[in-house]
Amino acid sequence: MKTIVLLLLCAAALNASTCSDPPPEIMTGYRSMYDLDFAAAHHTFSEWKRAHPDDPMGPMSDAAAWIFSEFARLHILESEFFTNDNLFVASKRLTPDPTVKASFDSQVASVHRLAPAALRQDANDESAALAIILTDGLQSDYLALIEKRYMRSLDEMKTSRIRAEQLLQSHPGCADAYLAIGVENYVLSLKPMVLRWMLRIGGAQTSESEGVTKLRVTAERGRLLQPFARLLLAVAALRANDPKQAEATLAGLAHEFPHNNLYTLELAKIRERLAAGRTK
Repeated sequence: MKTIVLLLLCAAALNASTCSDPPPEIMTGYRSMYDLDFAAAHHTFSEWKRAHPDDPMGPMSDAAAWIFSEFARLHILESEFFTNDNLFVASKRLTPDPTVKASFDSQVASVHRLAPAALRQDANDESAALAIILTDGLQSDYLALIEKRYMRSLDEMKTSRIRAEQLLQSHPGCADAYLAIGVENYVLSLKPMVLRWMLRIGGAQTSESEGVTKLRVTAERGRLLQPFARLLLAVAALRANDPKQAEATLAGLAHEFPHNNLYTLELAKIRERLAAGRTK
């Protein structure tokens, strides 16, 4: 009897430590999104929302497709944008597509309505908790990279990280949640020392090594956000003057998502840089 009880307790603990795999339909939508086929991604996510109207993962995923389409249109994800600090900080506010903005805001509002309702029914619903975490991250990205509202973006980033830490206490296997911790630490580690000190006083985390470590968890074991984490690690490698590592990472992404010309173009730039170094 004691053995049976012990086995049941171990099984319960194992369940609590892992996140459920995303449905195949959701994964298909993300693959389309990372391959820049946003029409297919929206279609897949819309079908999922229609069949599962109470699932916050549907609108969260659709919001991700909307913001990634804006990133592609505005060329935000090019490595030059991230590796040139002056461009990142001083560039003027971009002009968002009002239709995309309205669609993005609508999906975010749906997540904020559906996820708390799901958590009220089941406080251990890791999918609903992850949907809120990722939505906070998407809002932070939109505010910082498109609207240039950095203080508001920091608030959303910190909220996302805190919620991720809370989820990971009970579900440490939720590899996608580590991205929120990795992004805050890595992005803020790039700020000047005095600003990092002020951010830490305000409760932010600013460790570059911690950021890269957490991004690697998502890059190695994440499901929804694995390709995005790999792209961020390529950016980190470029900033660390390790173009060979960036080349290897981007080569894998280009092979996996052949229609995403971002990976191909950035890979060509890195290979040109490596070739120039060899001829010197």
